[in-house]
Amino acid sequence: QVQLVESGGGLVQPGGSLRLSCAASGSIFSINTMGWYRQAPGKQRELVASIDNGGGTTYTASARGRFTISRDNAKNTVYLQMNCLNSEDTAVYYCNLKQDYSSRRGVDYWGQGTQVTVSS
Repeated sequence: QVQLVESGGGLVQPGGSLRLSCAASGSIFSINTMGWYRQAPGKQRELVASIDNGGGTTYTASARGRFTISRDNAKNTVYLQMNCLNSEDTAVYYCNLKQDYSSRRGVDYWGQGTQVTVSS
């Protein structure tokens, strides 16, 4: 059992910043990948950024240069610093953890989602 608890979402003006946090608990292995996905109404969920246990990162093109993902392995917590936000960033943001088991590869766990709204 793995649980992910997100925080930090809210309403910001265009050009503003937010920092999302996600704390994981439960049966978490040392080798895993944590990340952030987002989903806007009527659209598919998309990867925003991810980070593995060694610190290797991946960003979607629209996030690169504006967003920074980081993690604290001791706390099993992942962060997403979002700067220069615009209306296209408005979505529900979901925390994700992916890890392998002996019987199954790439098992995904999801947070409940936190709303990010960028509006003037």
